[in-house]
Formats: sequence, C-alpha cells, structure tokens
Amino acid sequence: MPQLDTSTWFTTIMSMILTLFIVFQLKISKHHFPMSPESKPLSASKTNIPWEKKWTKIYSPLSLPLQ
Repeated sequence: MPQLDTSTWFTTIMSMILTLFIVFQLKISKHHFPMSPESKPLSASKTNIPWEKKWTKIYSPLSLPLQ
C-alpha cells in the first residue's frame, strides 16, 4: 500500500492561510464604519414639528359619555 505524501502540506496550508488573511483584509477595508456617536451634536437632531407645540387630547371610546 502506498504511503501518503505529506511533504507539500505545509506549503499548501500556509499559502491558504495567507490568502484567506489577504482576502479578509481587503473585504474589511472596503467597509465604511459610521463615526462615533459622541461626536454628533445632540441639539441638531431636534426638529420642529408643528403638532408638538399644541396639546391635543385623544379620547378613548370607553371614556366617552353614554349617548
């Protein structure tokens, strides 16, 4: 029975690991991550909505008087 030749395994495994590392580095470098949240001013995110100034009451059907 012939014996399994393992002389090229080290080269194959090391080149595979190097190739995977390069591919993952290229994939990760193409991502655009958002800036940190503490750099955003909080007051700029507030918008003026007209109905926020008015007080409105929403009546539940069960709280209405009987007719």
